[in-house]
Amino acid sequence: MKHLKWTLALAASLVSGAASGEISDNVVRIGVLNDISGIFQDTNGMGSVEAARMAAEDFNGGAKNIKVEIVYADHQNKADVGNAIARKWLDVEGVDAIVDVPNSAVGLSINTLLRDSRMTFLASSTASSDLTGKACSPNTIQWVNDTWATGNTTAAAMVSRGGKDWYFLTVDFALGKGIEAEAQKYIEAHGGKVIGSSKHPLGTSDFASFLLQAQSSKAQVIGLANAGGDTINVVKQAAEFGIQQSGQKLVAFLLFINDVHGMGIKVAQGLQLKEAFYWDMNDDTRAFAKRFGARPGMNGKMPSGNQAGVYASTLAYLNAVAATGSDNAKDAVPEMKKFRGKDKLFGDTAMRQDGRVVHPMYLFEVKKPEESKYPYDYYKLVSTIPAEQAFRPLAEGGCELVK
Repeated sequence: MKHLKWTLALAASLVSGAASGEISDNVVRIGVLNDISGIFQDTNGMGSVEAARMAAEDFNGGAKNIKVEIVYADHQNKADVGNAIARKWLDVEGVDAIVDVPNSAVGLSINTLLRDSRMTFLASSTASSDLTGKACSPNTIQWVNDTWATGNTTAAAMVSRGGKDWYFLTVDFALGKGIEAEAQKYIEAHGGKVIGSSKHPLGTSDFASFLLQAQSSKAQVIGLANAGGDTINVVKQAAEFGIQQSGQKLVAFLLFINDVHGMGIKVAQGLQLKEAFYWDMNDDTRAFAKRFGARPGMNGKMPSGNQAGVYASTLAYLNAVAATGSDNAKDAVPEMKKFRGKDKLFGDTAMRQDGRVVHPMYLFEVKKPEESKYPYDYYKLVSTIPAEQAFRPLAEGGCELVK
């Protein structure tokens, strides 16, 4: 009954309308929307919820006694489910910002729904580069990865090291197609070629036929344009086929520390991958990771780049709320876009007019088992891509917000 009364009281306040320039119903509510039960549960899931809670705790009222509540839901990797949750949060439950949202189809749907609403979309795990391109919205801030950065920076790093001939294993989804398209443009523009590509459904368990095609292509590089459980399955099965031992390079466009942990360093050794965040980069990332691993249910796990992005974007939004005294996107997002400086987890950071947060990216190689000295000591740094090179140039995205 208490919940019913709260909902009715909140609905009444929504009818009267919360004006721009104030905190609606005296609480800032942030909804973590992600995949809690599917292929992204390790890289996002409840770890993202804990990361958002950490940000709220570290914000500590913003020296203004601002109350923060974190809620969460599972979009099940379905755009209609995600959209229904977001609409309920917007229309009924008084949620002021949505954060995380792995899965580009879900993210693009929510981006459209929230445009011109009072809600802020902190798309810290949505990879579609359209969010800061043709679909850009004044309500959306995009952190961590996107398909342009993932495709271009990974391809650039590999091409510069002699990887000219490519074969793609691509998830038949907006994410995979976007990554492959961006990478192919870069590869062909820099003297390389894509010999072939195989598309697979989301959640594939048997990659044998796809790997045989990639192997028989004799491509120097096999690009994995997928994520989560799909990437883990490909890498495990590629090890069984002896693909890397035969001289072909395996590169994962969207892989996280949790995925490497899941498949084991013996299987993953030698794998090339691009990340925006690694827990063992410096004292700040290590301190955050240690706290994260001690959170309820984390059992010593290290945070993924997506979970770090939830923390960073949630804290940035709350700081903007404190600075403006408003949780309305019309006030908070322009304030967020003023930031230029050092983020503790992502380094030199700037927020652009198109909503893209730019920061360095890193090409890593997974260590050999004998090189790993302690739990989650998995990566060795191959190269650093500066922020100004890691993301699509502002003028090339086609965002109508760019003046």
